[in-house]
Amino acid sequence: MGHSLSKPTEGTVAADSQASPGKGKPHTRCWAAQRWLIDNVIAANGIDWDQPRSVYLNAPCGMEAAPDFAAIRASVKKFADCSPAFEAFARRRQAKAEAAEAAGQLVTARGNYFVAAIHWGAAQWPIEENNEANLAFNRSKRDCYAAYARLADHRVEAAWIPFGDKALPAWLHLPPGYAGGPVPAVVAVPGMDSFKEGLVSLYGDPFLSRGMAVLALDGPGQYESAVLGVPVSMENWLLAGPAVRDWLLQRPEIDPARIGIAGRSFGSFFATIIAASEPRFAACAVSAVCHEPGFHTIFEEASPTFKMRFMYMAGFSDEDAFDAFRKSLTWEDYAETIRMPYLCLAGEHDELSPLEHTFRLIDRLAGPKQLVIYQGSRHSIGGPAAQNGPHPPGLVADWMEARLSGTETASERWFVETSGKVVKTPL
Repeated sequence: MGHSLSKPTEGTVAADSQASPGKGKPHTRCWAAQRWLIDNVIAANGIDWDQPRSVYLNAPCGMEAAPDFAAIRASVKKFADCSPAFEAFARRRQAKAEAAEAAGQLVTARGNYFVAAIHWGAAQWPIEENNEANLAFNRSKRDCYAAYARLADHRVEAAWIPFGDKALPAWLHLPPGYAGGPVPAVVAVPGMDSFKEGLVSLYGDPFLSRGMAVLALDGPGQYESAVLGVPVSMENWLLAGPAVRDWLLQRPEIDPARIGIAGRSFGSFFATIIAASEPRFAACAVSAVCHEPGFHTIFEEASPTFKMRFMYMAGFSDEDAFDAFRKSLTWEDYAETIRMPYLCLAGEHDELSPLEHTFRLIDRLAGPKQLVIYQGSRHSIGGPAAQNGPHPPGLVADWMEARLSGTETASERWFVETSGKVVKTPL
């Protein structure tokens, strides 16, 4: 069975470069002017209007949770419906878990606790301030995930990474059947709208199944870190890499020479900054890219919910102040320091981060690099190329396993056609 250990120590602090997240609800001109339009788009397209949210939330839960997400898709008709819909299913799943545990049905209990934690986290997503509801949902998410950790089929521990006078929250997963000794590990970094509890699958996780431990992290500004008042900033993310690495070095279960980083969506940017700031990591893999310096496209040309969410993550309520701040978010002047192997998966038609910026980043990397472009795919890599060609999560896990085992990689560009054929050219 799994284990859930420790709470944050009192007196640990973070570098706060601006107001703590949640101090004042963000206000944007686009949201104020277009709220009616967003609600009409949701009425027509459902909860996945801006990205396949219900798909990536369902993925770590498995097929048993699919009816939950189908019902949520059917019930959400406007933005205000999002949080209550997930809250309702979170309560239902938590009640099922508690009843199953009381009856001694521990496998059933752990699955329902896990799904409940995902629903509680999803209920937090539309809330851009640290109000009573956000804090309550966060507590319920932690409680359910801690209950899952007690019953998990592998060892799971609550982790708190010392960070100034605060701590970064994480969960450490050891592979099923772990019997002692150091194993390779991956630091998993979520995107803007996802969270650490959803980074490791309930069953059949790609990294754990290949014998790698996973440290699932809410880095500065992400979900629970935002609740704890640790905001997004370049300074904080540059400090996060050494802090996480130092914490892992103290764990006898982890091989210090075989630790990689993986980030998806906005986590692709955060993981890249970690790679630049901490050369002791052995490899970095990113997918569904966010590489545009200053992030004009995602914040000015996409759904206004992205900007609202990120303003909360960074601790801004004033849009003009945030617009000045976001220009500081860039990999430029850092990419040349990255010498570890670097894997990047991207959709050919990414609508949130123009690929020209990813191409520039890849050109500047000093180490071995592999760029994989999926034909016809958008930001959330999918469609025929992903179905017929290399499965993105499996490709990332296989690549990471090989790098952490010491296998060298050639610098290549792969173009995955919709047929599944992979065309390879040197980089």
